[in-house]
Amino acid sequence: MIPVPLVVCVMAAWCAVYLTDTLLKSSVKHRNTYESWLASRGLMLSPFHLRWQTTMFNRLFAYCARINPHALYLWFSSGLVFGVVSMVGSVVLLVRTLQQTLAQMTTDNPRMAGQQALQVVVPGVNLPTSQLAYFFIALLLSGVIHELGHAVAALREQVRVNGFGMFVFVVYPGAFVDLFTTHLNLISPIQQLRIFCAGVWHNFVLCVAALTFLFLLPLFLFPMYTTGAGALITEVVQGSPADGPRGLSVGDIVTGLEDCPVKGVEDWANCLSHLSHTPQTGYCVPVASLQPSWAHGRAFKRLDGTMDCCSNNSLTDLCFSYIKPQDRNSKEREFACMPVRKMVTGTRVCRSDEDCVTHSHTASVCVTPSLENQTRFIRVTHPPNTHMLFVGYPPHLQYAVSLTNFVPRFGFLHLDLPVFLETFCKYVVSLSGALAVVNSVPCFALDGQWMLNALLEATLVTVVTDRQRRELIGFFLLLAGSALLAANVALGLWMVTAR
Repeated sequence: MIPVPLVVCVMAAWCAVYLTDTLLKSSVKHRNTYESWLASRGLMLSPFHLRWQTTMFNRLFAYCARINPHALYLWFSSGLVFGVVSMVGSVVLLVRTLQQTLAQMTTDNPRMAGQQALQVVVPGVNLPTSQLAYFFIALLLSGVIHELGHAVAALREQVRVNGFGMFVFVVYPGAFVDLFTTHLNLISPIQQLRIFCAGVWHNFVLCVAALTFLFLLPLFLFPMYTTGAGALITEVVQGSPADGPRGLSVGDIVTGLEDCPVKGVEDWANCLSHLSHTPQTGYCVPVASLQPSWAHGRAFKRLDGTMDCCSNNSLTDLCFSYIKPQDRNSKEREFACMPVRKMVTGTRVCRSDEDCVTHSHTASVCVTPSLENQTRFIRVTHPPNTHMLFVGYPPHLQYAVSLTNFVPRFGFLHLDLPVFLETFCKYVVSLSGALAVVNSVPCFALDGQWMLNALLEATLVTVVTDRQRRELIGFFLLLAGSALLAANVALGLWMVTAR
């Protein structure tokens, strides 16, 4: 569901802006001054749309267009090839995404959603409000780089750039360049294609650059941060299973989950997944420790068939099961309610009694926590503190904390700097790649429309000599592409907001 407070705030803000604009324009005293002020600053305002245009960057674009003409020719020619290939690829990707969306609509399997390559992003719904800044800055950067490609390519092909601008539509920011249409119509279709393909080409390059930076981030941050020493806790959700006096704290370094070593965030996730899908580990306890006085009564069977012997719901005791050392042939398990921290502190994990015999000099037995099927007992190692003991569903522990691979070498370094760089790079990769895909689609009002028209003019002149027939072919192709994109957006939006 769309968060109502967010919608109300956005609507209220736009209503206030539009009401102020209407009042000033209807005022006899302030109308001329206000309209002159808007014109001098290149501002245009309409319902849910604010646009700003300027010529201050034209010299920068012209300077970039004069840098090494031969290299620029090869650069934008590569963009032309990429743009033509991406048109076909974007259609295939949208068809695949539409199939996945339709399949997801007919099933209740939540894993189907994660299989989609493209998803509609709605702030406050499937985009956390805490990451809105990453989203909008990365989206604006991707848009500016996209339009920079168009502007430089146009000037290189002797097409005048009237200006560059930015806009905000509802809540989404973007950028644009205003090209001189007369010049654009005078150049050849191949030259036009270089200009029209330059935007998606630069988005692709930005995506690759951000991905490379993300991959080399440990190398860039090596003088200040180290990796491979464990997973560093950067945030603990208040009231979560990891919170509390003996829980995890910001700055702790997790080095292990049970007998599974943790060297980074990926190991943390893999270990939790492994512990979720394997039987509960046991612990080697001396036989002398199994005192009958620790048993608080007979074990009773839970609804799922497992046994519980701690009927007093103690916060410090846990029901353990084991096989009596003197009666191992029968394989009948005994149950005892014992103080959990005392029993597992400093003990070795085991799967059977034989593991304890091999590694212990004293008579020991393998005791296993008797828990419900999906529940696990997990010791979290975070030296120099004592183990954090977790009893519950392992994914709950995974979502209770935020972690990073980067451990600062010096105390004055901020824990969140690597997290900020990682997150921002991931948003740039996602959004710049998405812009490249969407703008490549042969669809009305997108780059794909002009790319397709120029491509048809460059390739079908000798095959279809009649210009009107070529335009008719282009129209139907654009109609199909627009319908495909609209179906993906509409169904994707419904899936995000209605479920």
